[in-house]
Amino acid sequence: MSLIHSTAVIDPAARVHESARVDAYAVIDAHVEVGAECHVGPQVHLTGHTTIGTGNTFHTGAVIGDAPQDTKYDGKPTRVRIGTGNTFREHVTVHRSNTLEEDTVIGDDNFFMAHSHVGHNSVVGNGNTFANAALLGGHVVVGDGVFISAYCGIHQFVRIGSMMMMQGHGGASKDMPPFTMASEGLNNLCGLNTVGLRRAGVGPEERKELKALYHRLFLSGGLMGEEVKAALAEGPGERAREMLEFIAASKRGVSSHGRSRGS
Repeated sequence: MSLIHSTAVIDPAARVHESARVDAYAVIDAHVEVGAECHVGPQVHLTGHTTIGTGNTFHTGAVIGDAPQDTKYDGKPTRVRIGTGNTFREHVTVHRSNTLEEDTVIGDDNFFMAHSHVGHNSVVGNGNTFANAALLGGHVVVGDGVFISAYCGIHQFVRIGSMMMMQGHGGASKDMPPFTMASEGLNNLCGLNTVGLRRAGVGPEERKELKALYHRLFLSGGLMGEEVKAALAEGPGERAREMLEFIAASKRGVSSHGRSRGS
């Protein structure tokens, strides 16, 4: 029995693995490659120069690989690269990059809930969750194990560190360090993602070190640059070093603790 519905429209130049399932009224354009064991749901549109790995699922109405929402885009054959085991729920949109020098990249085992969006040139790591209507602007970089809650907006060029969690209705126009948590409002850190750290198997000593580091950087009142430099010189543990190096590399600046809602 064919795994491709009779109403699906697939360009002859597209490469769809024989084990992939394509449902009713899905459209797969030329230059799209769909890997093994993928499920392309009804009315999904896969377009652009898009490469999709194995075991990905696209629910009704998802649009993957369409042109970037960038007035400077000149129509070049830019790309989207998607890894394995990702889930794209209803009406998720992922846009291809705006230049040939970069791709929009999505790693493995990410879960995109309904109406979430990945902007052009963004790079998403592995094992992340994007709740309903979570929105990534262009050139956003997301680490691994991140949870971005519903109706959060991430400004273009912002970096989200690994195992960071944003509560609902939050926003980021500055970098969000790894292992932290942000509450609603803009650039509003509120502590460590302690639950996420425990679930990831991070032991009590490492959590204690991260807690002390968070207090030192965000609550002590010292100058961030000086505190980061001093802490790095003290030989921190692996995850503490990751947080420090993330902050040291920031170009947009880093979110702060306890900003007022909407500020």
